[in-house]
Amino acid sequence: MPDAAKDKSIDQIAKKTPPDTTEGSVLGSILKMGVPSMIGFGIGNIYSLVDTWWLSKLGPEPVAALTILGPMLWVAHSANHIVGVGSVAIISRRYGEKEYLKTEMAIKETILLKWLAAILFSVFGYFASPPVIAMLGAKGQVLEMAIVYARIIFIGLGFNFATYSVFTAMRGIANPNLAMGLMIGLSVFNMILDPFMIFGWWIFPEMGVAGAAWASVISYALAFGLGMIFLTNGMTNIRLRFHSEGKLSWKTMWQILKIGAPSAVGQVSFSAARMIIMPMIAMFGTGVVAAYGVSQQVGHIGIMLLVGIGLGLSALIGHNLGAEKYDRAKKIASQAILIAIGIMSVIGLVTAGLAKQIMGMFFEDPAIIGHGVTILRILAIASPFLGMWLMIENIYSGVGENRPAMVFNIIHAWILEIPAIAICIYVFDLDQTAVWWAITVAMIVNSIALYFYYRRGGWLKVKV
Repeated sequence: MPDAAKDKSIDQIAKKTPPDTTEGSVLGSILKMGVPSMIGFGIGNIYSLVDTWWLSKLGPEPVAALTILGPMLWVAHSANHIVGVGSVAIISRRYGEKEYLKTEMAIKETILLKWLAAILFSVFGYFASPPVIAMLGAKGQVLEMAIVYARIIFIGLGFNFATYSVFTAMRGIANPNLAMGLMIGLSVFNMILDPFMIFGWWIFPEMGVAGAAWASVISYALAFGLGMIFLTNGMTNIRLRFHSEGKLSWKTMWQILKIGAPSAVGQVSFSAARMIIMPMIAMFGTGVVAAYGVSQQVGHIGIMLLVGIGLGLSALIGHNLGAEKYDRAKKIASQAILIAIGIMSVIGLVTAGLAKQIMGMFFEDPAIIGHGVTILRILAIASPFLGMWLMIENIYSGVGENRPAMVFNIIHAWILEIPAIAICIYVFDLDQTAVWWAITVAMIVNSIALYFYYRRGGWLKVKV
């Protein structure tokens, strides 16, 4: 291709002067890339809390149903994880290398892989829901509600998976503000639609748990459509074109899967562990399960804030390693870990101090509130360690090396957490409080071990 024609073609893909995140203040770069994602994911978690709050008005059963269903949905989302994590490294590296045509093709390949994975998992999940949810400890009305919710979510799984690839693409090409706006719009629309479809407001029929599921599917479908309009109409630093010089590469798609596979194994390990732990928690009754579910949603506020910062960080690390600025990448990683520890320490203190008020927003039964207060206060102890763990995991995702996180995920779930919980319940016949302590101690020990492994610095030498 002649140079003039090549330059014109590149201009069609990328803006004239795409922003460079490999220069300037390290802290400023972290905030610029991480804060928009943090806000977007934070609002997303508020939606989850609002969704749970609306459902709690129907009683503790819907909350328990979604809590018990959680591990199965996490397993399904491992497919989303394998593609998503691999795509972060590829898209951000190519953008940092200023290979804009390859960046465009990587985004297209990621979206295609997400749809293929979603179709496979949605078919399996739809038909496997009844026996799997029953195995997780759901019975009676709780079982029926969980099956209804799961099947609707699996019908719309493709929109869910692909929407997160839109967010990933925007962060990877240094458009985190646009991703944030789309995430906020998705969450706000979902929060507004929820009560209309759950309780039958205005022209909508009263659908209960099914209404909450359909509200999510509709919201993700709308967000995906808008995201594709943004990416194809030149509103982002890299423009997706229906016809371009590049061709979809199965080699690149395989590379995306190969990079993401260890992370997905870690995700499956975590999810499978929850499928073992959930029946043990369910032994203590619907009230304990409902309190545990709300405590998880509250805890996810901090987790999703850090996931947001971490995904922005992953793209930023990829940009700098793509530009071969290793010292800057190391400084970015160190500062991000300190930020994560600080954020989670504050969140842990707040949730512990306001535990009773938080649980009182969802339940009236003093016993359920008491269970929730205990859970929140014990789990808050591990908050700063969880922050460190999540940020290191995202550093490894940014460089395209996910095997360490996979190994430590497996150690955490199957060597530290599950045996400790089983011993507390079946050997010493302790109540649910011991379970929360076992979860907390396992997180602290594993996070410290991962940090010392990270300090070895091997992640700076990874090539993709």
